[in-house]
Amino acid sequence: MADRSGGAAKVKKARRPEVRLPPLVPWEEGGRLEPDGDYDGLEFSGADLAGQEGTGARFMDCAIVGCGFDEAALRRARFLDSTLTGIRGVGTDLAEATLRDVEVTDARLGGVQLHGAVLERVVIRGGKIDYLNLRKARLKDVVFDGCVLVEPDFGGARLERVEFPGCVLKGADLTGVTMTDVDLRGAAELGIARGVDRLGGAVVSPAQLFDLAPAFAAQLGVRVVG
Repeated sequence: MADRSGGAAKVKKARRPEVRLPPLVPWEEGGRLEPDGDYDGLEFSGADLAGQEGTGARFMDCAIVGCGFDEAALRRARFLDSTLTGIRGVGTDLAEATLRDVEVTDARLGGVQLHGAVLERVVIRGGKIDYLNLRKARLKDVVFDGCVLVEPDFGGARLERVEFPGCVLKGADLTGVTMTDVDLRGAAELGIARGVDRLGGAVVSPAQLFDLAPAFAAQLGVRVVG
C-alpha cells in the first residue's frame, strides 16, 4: 500500500525475461498441433490453430507470430524462452499452463483460461485481453506493460513482483489474492470490482489511493454522506 511515512515506498522490481532465440525453422504450413507435442526452435507465422488439440505440448525457443488460437486446447502446455507476437483468439484454454521467460506482444484475446497456470519472468506488452481468467494462478516476475485488461479475474492467485506500468485495469477481481511486492503505481487506470481488501502487499500512488477510497469505504461498510 502507500508509504505512510511520506518516503518512497520500496518494492522489489520484477525480473524481466531475456529471450534470445536461435535461428528458427518455419513450422510446416497447414500442420496441426498434437497432444504432448514437442516444438523446439520453430517459427509459427500466421498459422490458424483454431480448435486444435495441443494439450500438454511444449514450445521451446519458438516465435509465434500472428497466429489464431480461437478455442485452441492447450491445457498444461509449456511455453519456454519464446515470443508470442500479434496472437489472437477467443476461448483459448491454457489452464494449468506454464509460461517461463516469455514475451507476449500486442495480443488480442478474449476469455482466455489461465486458471491454475504458472507465469514466471513474463512480459505482456500492449494489446487487449478481455475476461482473462487467472484464478489460483501463480505469477512471479510478471510485467503487464501498456496493455488493456478488461475484467481480469485474479481470484485466489498468488502475485509476487508483478508490475502494471501504463496498464489499464477495468473491473479487476482480486478476491482471495495474495500479493507480495506488487507495484500498481504505474497503472494508467486502476479499476477494482472486488477484493480491494486484498491489496496488502501492493504499492499504490497517493492519487490511486484517493480514487480507491470509495471502494475501501464500501468494503468497511462506511457510508460517506455530504
